[in-house]
Amino acid sequence: MTAASPESTPAPTSATAPAPREQPLDSLIRHTTDNAVSWITLDRPEAMNALTWDQRERVIALLGEASADPDVRAVVITATGKGFCAGADLRGAPVTSERVPGDVARTIKQGAQRLVSAVLDCEKPVIAAVNGTAAGIGAHLAFACDLVIAAEHARFIEVFVRRGLVPDGGGAYLLPRLIGPQRAKELMFFGDAVPAADAERMGLVNRVVPAEELEKTAREWAERLAAGPTRALALTKQLVNASLEADRATAFAAEAAAQEINMTTADAREGVASFVERRTPTYRGR
Repeated sequence: MTAASPESTPAPTSATAPAPREQPLDSLIRHTTDNAVSWITLDRPEAMNALTWDQRERVIALLGEASADPDVRAVVITATGKGFCAGADLRGAPVTSERVPGDVARTIKQGAQRLVSAVLDCEKPVIAAVNGTAAGIGAHLAFACDLVIAAEHARFIEVFVRRGLVPDGGGAYLLPRLIGPQRAKELMFFGDAVPAADAERMGLVNRVVPAEELEKTAREWAERLAAGPTRALALTKQLVNASLEADRATAFAAEAAAQEINMTTADAREGVASFVERRTPTYRGR
């Protein structure tokens, strides 16, 4: 791991990034749906895609829409330029004239934590295609995704400690579950930049690819997921995400309940029928 130089250090989760551009929000968050895949692209490259308040709300809304839309069967979150997301830029957030006790906690709960929860709770599989630096809430946005593909030059930074801040956006929840408490503390205590190859070895990243292959690989993975049994994938995601907080009896009961629900779907019937008939299944996401 190598530390980022001061002049290249991305923003933490507070307002240290360049001010938002005066452009319509839709031009800062690109959104397309292609082959049943919802593509959410952060498009503020001159600010390393530091996330403004209204951009965050747009991403949360798009994830909610993906959950509810039967024609969307997978999601990819990516970005333009050299950075995936350099943290949060709160300069556009609503402000009050006087801070009262609880304001900071409320801001975190309604902001960064809602964003990460929207990824974790999305009923469709979510892939992060990390094209560059992911720092602070940007790193946690990636780590919350179900699968992470990173370009070779990408890096991940728990930047909070550099600014004297406590990690937010679910970092202290996500990292120990991905890489264990000792390694999580190392990243959070030192704030060093983690190159993509090291992140892959730790288990933070599923696959590292050359930059020119990032979109292609993300598209291939997303379209494979979109062609799969969507409800079964949603229930599997739910079981895995809940498993680390559950005892064996609770986990087994949840598994049995998920099986009961899934066996009512057309895709489950198709999967069984295709096995019996020795043919490739065709899943409709229903």
